[in-house]
Formats: sequence, structure tokens, C-alpha cells
Amino acid sequence: MAPPLDLEATDASVDDAPVSKLTRLRVLTLAALGSIVTGYAAVAALLALVTAIAPLTNFSTTGVVVAALPAWLAAHQVPIALGGLELGMLPLLPTVAMMLIAARAAAGAAERLRLSGPRQAGQAVGALAVAHGVTGIAVALAVSSPELAVDPLAAFYYPALIAALAATVGVMRPCGLRTAVAARTDAVALAGIRAGAVAVVWLLAAGGALLSIALLTSVPTAKELFAVSAPGIGNGLGMALLSVGFVPNAVIAGVGFLAGPGFSMGIVVVSPLNFTGGPVPGLPLLAALPEEPAAWWPALLGLPLGVGVLVGRRLKNVAPEPLARVRAAAVAAGVVALVFVVLAGSGGGRVGMGPYDPVSLRAAAVSIALVAWIGIPAAIIAWLTGPRPIADTSPAPRDDPTRNAPEADDLNANDPEANDPEANDPETDDLKSDDREAEGPEGDRRNSDDPTRT
Repeated sequence: MAPPLDLEATDASVDDAPVSKLTRLRVLTLAALGSIVTGYAAVAALLALVTAIAPLTNFSTTGVVVAALPAWLAAHQVPIALGGLELGMLPLLPTVAMMLIAARAAAGAAERLRLSGPRQAGQAVGALAVAHGVTGIAVALAVSSPELAVDPLAAFYYPALIAALAATVGVMRPCGLRTAVAARTDAVALAGIRAGAVAVVWLLAAGGALLSIALLTSVPTAKELFAVSAPGIGNGLGMALLSVGFVPNAVIAGVGFLAGPGFSMGIVVVSPLNFTGGPVPGLPLLAALPEEPAAWWPALLGLPLGVGVLVGRRLKNVAPEPLARVRAAAVAAGVVALVFVVLAGSGGGRVGMGPYDPVSLRAAAVSIALVAWIGIPAAIIAWLTGPRPIADTSPAPRDDPTRNAPEADDLNANDPEANDPEANDPETDDLKSDDREAEGPEGDRRNSDDPTRT
């Protein structure tokens, strides 16, 4: 009779079996191409919806498929020139969607191939980056025409960089990258990185809150822009989708306003300390822009300052040494500066050659301002509120009364019994006791009759 099959042992052996190179290549290829096709399908579906409901348009499957190609590039922040006018300011919400798709594809490939460690994680990241870059070049060459121009180099590195960043985020958990980074980073720097990430979230939340309040107080203006720029349900829905796509750009601009440098749109400049009005596009989202400055705007600079204080409170117990806590605050400020220089740089761009060109979110100035708003108060709070080394405040030891007493060795030197090895020997004491018992009274009489005894 054959022994019963151990299913658990069989599953374990299958899981531990090495993955062949062919299987690895197939899985990585499917993950890369799957993310590209999924992203393209999402863009095409959105264009089909807008085309179908918009009036005075002829819906065509072929037209949607062709139009989705440059739209896929735009979703990856590739600048596109229409009629010689460059469009570099593109909505960031589709880019976030493309990154989510790429991150999920990379995570699925890593789990299926059981990838672990930075080196194996690089296989999934590299596969998606190369595939997106090559696809970008192919699409740029396919759609280029006298009316529409795309730089092939930009079409390569923009999708490749976005896919690489998204894939890195996707494989962090299954490949154990977090553990690897934590193992190679000291605790102080790691705490600073985490505090910086939390500060980025707080700042984006503050920018979103500012945008929400501005939109709620500008509802009548937004309705007028819808009526003028996009009459009808179809046009209104398309304009609403376009406004939603630019919401992340507006949130980043709100953070720049809170930080101080603000942003500009052609001749229009909006910041707490400097305001210049002028014409703006008819996008309903831009109804949040103020028409004139307010005297209380500088008070908003206290929001990033408050974030810096919260970061300092978060880092006050990371180390007992004050300088170590200051270093953690510097790391947190560096993380905030790096994130927002990328976000602000991606949120602006060229919008043709009209009065609204260019849109600048002032990435460098915002980054420097946030370093000051976050790093300085965080360092001060962490320095002052954190633990400090305890000074030795115990009283000086009093004079020991036995300090001037003679040492035990000196006392033993004057005691003859202390120097006699047999004096304190218990066996010698027992023998002497036995001798006295053996002598008895006779021994005592002899001793008493001894004429020499005195």
C-alpha cells in the first residue's frame, strides 16, 4: 500500500521551487504590457464617454482609438505641441491613475515570482520602466504630424520615470524593501524620513482645505463659467471632468500659496505677500482664484509653521542627544523639499503663447520656503522639548569613619594568633580538645605536682 500523499509538503516544495528564466520573463512581460494596455483602455474609455455625450461631435470608434494615443502620453506628463503651441501643464489626476495601475502590476508580478530584496525588485521596476519608455517612443512616432508634435526623447523618459517610481512603490511590501531600507538606515534618519512623509500629507491636506474653502465661497462664479464656457449637459460634464483632472495641480498651488511664494499664471501672480490680477482661462476650477488681495492672507503662513511645530513634537523623543534630534528635523525638511520640488515642477508648464502662459508653481522657491517653515521650528521644538542628559547632582561622599582605621592586615600583623596557621585551624582545635579530655584528672594532678609550674 502506497503511503498517503502529504499535501502540505508538496505545496511547500512547489513554493520553494526556483522559478525558471522563461517563466520570469513571461510574467514580467505580461505585467508591463498589462499595465500599458490597462492605462490606455482607461484613457480611451474616458474619451469615449466625453465624445458620446458632447453635442456637435461625431462619435467614432476609430477616432477614439487614435485620439487616446496622445492622451496616453499626456497622462504620463509628456508635453504635446498642437499647431506649434506647446501644452506642458497637464492634469495630474490621470497621472496618479497611471501610477496606481503600474504599481499594482509590479506588486502582482513580485508576488507571483516571489521576488525579494532590492536586486530582484529591480527586475520588476526595470521591466515596467523599459516597457513604458519604449511604448512612449512608439506612440510619439505614430501620432507625430504637422498639427501634433511630440518630442520622442520626452516621450521615453517621462513614462519610464513615472512607471519606475510607481513600480518601486508597488514592490516595496512584497519584496521587503522597507525592511531593507530600515536595516541600512540609522534610527534617527529613519524617524526623520517618516516625519517628513507625514509633513507632506499634512501640507497637502492644508492645500486641499484651502482649495475647498475657496471653491465653496466662489460657487456663483463657477456657475457663470460653466454657463459661458461649457453650455449644455455634455459640454458641462466634459468641463467638469477637466476641472477634476486639475484638482491635484490646484492643491499643490495651494500649498505654494500657504508657503509664501505662491504661483503665477501669465501676468497673474497670487501669493500672500504679492498679488497681481489679470485674465484667467474659463475653467470652472479657477473660480477659486481671488479677485483682489486680503489683508489677512499673511496669517495663513502660520499653517506651514504649525506643521513644522508638529514635526518637532513628533521628533522630540527620537534620541537623547539634542544634535541627533536636530539632524532628524533636517532630514524631515529635506524630504518635504524634495517631494514638493517634484510636485510643483510637475504641476505647472506651458499653455501655448497666450496671456496665461506660462503657469508656474515656483518649485524652487516653494521648496526653499518649506525647508524654512518645516526645518527651523522642528529643530527648535525637538531641541527644547526633548530629553536632556541628567547631570550628576548627588552630594559629595562624607568622610568614612573607618577610612583612618587601621587595616585588617595591620591588625593581624600585631596579633600572634592571627599569624599562627594553627591558631585558627578547626582541626587543630579539635585535637587539642581531645588531648585535654584524654589527660583527665591525672593530667591535672601531674601539672599541679610539677615543681616548675608557678
